[in-house]
Amino acid sequence: MPFLNYPPLAFGFRRLMALALVMGAMAAVSASTTPAQAQSPTSYAVTQFGTPPMVPDGALDPKLERAVQLAFVTSMTESVWGPEQVAALETVATSGDPRLAWIISDMMRFVTSGALNRDLTASAAQLLKISPPRSNQWGIITDHLIAWDIPAPPDYLAAKRAIFTSVVPGWDKIFVEGEIDWRHVSWGGVLIDDRRYNRTDEPCNCIPAADNPEVSSAADAIWLDDDDIVFGVEVNGAFRAYPRQIMEVREMVNDTLGGRKLGIPYCTLCGAAQAYFTDRLALGIRRPILRTSGLLIRSNKVMYDVRSKSVFDTFTGKAVTGPLAKRKLQLEQVSVITTDWGTWKAAHPETTVLVEALALGKNHDFRNGRDAGGPIFPVGDVDPRLPVHEDVIGVITASGTPVAFQRSKAFLALKRGQEIKVENVRLVLDAGGVKAVGPDGKNLGSHQAFWFAWSQFHPKTKLWAG
Repeated sequence: MPFLNYPPLAFGFRRLMALALVMGAMAAVSASTTPAQAQSPTSYAVTQFGTPPMVPDGALDPKLERAVQLAFVTSMTESVWGPEQVAALETVATSGDPRLAWIISDMMRFVTSGALNRDLTASAAQLLKISPPRSNQWGIITDHLIAWDIPAPPDYLAAKRAIFTSVVPGWDKIFVEGEIDWRHVSWGGVLIDDRRYNRTDEPCNCIPAADNPEVSSAADAIWLDDDDIVFGVEVNGAFRAYPRQIMEVREMVNDTLGGRKLGIPYCTLCGAAQAYFTDRLALGIRRPILRTSGLLIRSNKVMYDVRSKSVFDTFTGKAVTGPLAKRKLQLEQVSVITTDWGTWKAAHPETTVLVEALALGKNHDFRNGRDAGGPIFPVGDVDPRLPVHEDVIGVITASGTPVAFQRSKAFLALKRGQEIKVENVRLVLDAGGVKAVGPDGKNLGSHQAFWFAWSQFHPKTKLWAG
């Protein structure tokens, strides 16, 4: 682990990582499939963040290229910060190329030295032509970069990979080219879960996925209160509840239900539990075993297959890097019902439920605690049609159009007997939750999420008028 001195303060990687291990339940996001390119920011991005600076294109000149190498790559990989790095940072700051603020932002994510953080903040702010923020410096700088859609600099992935893998070598097979916007990927504060399959009880300094979790009957689940939130899944007439207090600790489950293999990611930051079939794949593709990488993308978890090291877009189930991306693997989504335990077990008394031991003695409620004030990681601009933490039911129509339904309005409308239909999608009530079905009543793989998450991963989403 690198330990970079910045007189008179230490860069502090060891302290930072020790803190991360203690905070093991910090959230870990999904891969976006939008390629990096220069685009005009949305009108609401300009309203929220102002007018972006002019952005040059083309290669960096050799002197600036050398400065980038010294200030960011060499400083991280060799754990050094001296006069050469100071001069190199000055060269970057005065270059007038706001693309380089992306690399500064990446380095800022790991800085605990107040002095170095102030210098990096001032340099990024100079490039972006904004006033240096006095608090949440990394978050504010990154928010501007995302909202303005500042393009990545040349050879960006190589520089970012060097920075991140100098901290966590296990990321070396993840930072590869693919259908993922690496600009938006950041560290979530935890380490990678790189344990092999069926290692539920093997300790790790990570958010530990549960493989083949032990379950009990509803009658035996006396540890659950009726108002506890669960995520309900049905496959081939078999029902299972995944309690939120377990999912907030595990964030990933590889399970079998109704004769089918499932991968079930939960992003605490997005309020989104999803389920994907991970079997019956094309010839030659092994079942992906989903894990938490410790990385985030716009405040959503980056999940990956521990076998192939392929990264998946959590919100779509599409493989975006690695061997599975080359095979164009797209996982089929299963509907997840967000409801309370009392209503779920009353509607489905035959349900099974994950056992209490999987919660590891913890009872987090990130939604109403840590995350109650809004996203705690940079997300950039947010579609203003709904509040950032408004719950929506999201689904993709037969035409490929993403549609979001404001859950509170949809739930009340359905209770009144109102029909809610968009294209082939119809909403129905199920065990106190809401799901989308097709004309034949078949589940369409809907799930609940915060509005900011659904809208940023589906920026062209339709919003049901209510």
